Amino acid sequence: MDKFPFVALSKTYNTNAQVPDSAGTATAYLCGVKANEGTVGVSAATERSRCNTTQGNEVTSILRWAKDAGKSVGIVTTTRVNHATPSAAYAHSADRDWYSDNEMPPEALSQGCKDIAYQLVHNIRDIDVIMGGGRKYMYPKNKTDVEYEIDEKARGTRLDGLDLVNIWKSFKPRHKVFLGVLLAGSQPLSLFEPGDMEYELNRNNVTDPSLSEMVVVAIQILRKNPKGFFLLVEGGRIDHGHHEGKAKQALHEAVEMDRAIGQAGSMTSLEDTLTVVTADHSHVFTFGGYTPRGNSIFGLAPMLSDTDKKPFTAILYGNGPGYKVVGGERENVSMVDYAHNNYQAQSAVPLRHETHGGEDVAVFSKGPMAHLLHGVHEQNYIPHVMAYAACIGANLDHCAPASSAGSLAAGPLLLPLALFPLSILF
Repeated sequence: MDKFPFVALSKTYNTNAQVPDSAGTATAYLCGVKANEGTVGVSAATERSRCNTTQGNEVTSILRWAKDAGKSVGIVTTTRVNHATPSAAYAHSADRDWYSDNEMPPEALSQGCKDIAYQLVHNIRDIDVIMGGGRKYMYPKNKTDVEYEIDEKARGTRLDGLDLVNIWKSFKPRHKVFLGVLLAGSQPLSLFEPGDMEYELNRNNVTDPSLSEMVVVAIQILRKNPKGFFLLVEGGRIDHGHHEGKAKQALHEAVEMDRAIGQAGSMTSLEDTLTVVTADHSHVFTFGGYTPRGNSIFGLAPMLSDTDKKPFTAILYGNGPGYKVVGGERENVSMVDYAHNNYQAQSAVPLRHETHGGEDVAVFSKGPMAHLLHGVHEQNYIPHVMAYAACIGANLDHCAPASSAGSLAAGPLLLPLALFPLSILF
């Protein structure tokens, strides 16, 4: 991503939050409108968890605009396919946590709201590629998982008894569903885990595909359409690593995301594909301590604290689970394995889960009209630029007739580098 020629900054706040969440931000950079924290695919007139504020306030995404224009569309994520970022592409929900009807309150069900997994299957029935985790939300309550047969947490969650995978098959009789290893050619609906996919450092590279492998297969499928395609790719476990205070996990997820960006670049052309890489928000994640060049990013600063006379790591968090007191004092990190994959970097404030940050995030772009992503913009500006470049959506006044040359063949390829901290991007 560092080689992209255009760089901008995106203001990430939600309409009701200085420091945003992933649902409101995904709605911004996919649907083109700012939204309230915790809501997906709806305007700010919808209040979180209030089903009866949803109707009439739904907003559509650039994935829908692309599909309506005849392009192929796809979603690839390392999280659940019904998690905040991917769900904003197809769902309209007052609460990002309504993965299945099991997570919804009775009031919302009685008022007619549908869970996000249900909407994945029914709202846009012709999404061409869906890859990620989250299969337990597609199956009836307590249905045994195909891979983790004795794990109760992996079992189906649906209270309505629906088998959404079978329903999806009925809509696409010629297509297949895959619930395991990614095969050559793959399947349009591939759900590799009951919940989120494994961290890259923990991944079984025989049974579980990497993000870059999924991107390759997705583009192979989508680019067959002569009208082009739109692909949403999310490295969503970057965020999870930071929330857990596990900087090593988060940064290795970011490296894999960068590999996926490279793979996408090798399979597309600057002449006809707009590629955008951004984050939905930052984290309270810092890198400092006057470390010398060559020092491990996961190593110690070259000096001791001038206050408690103890060492500290170059990577720290403003808050999170890494806050530890031993004998009434800050933990001496030289006594622990701070290079371990799951080491939780020290934080200033104790929290079970580290929080997001509120600063602007980077937007990298290349391809047709990429120059429009330059300077500082509201986050909801992003999909409008992509739609303008691809001649999809509502604003088509600048577009040449379909028979004319010069239209985007491949269409926009949106790669939101989900939840990647601004301090590392620069």
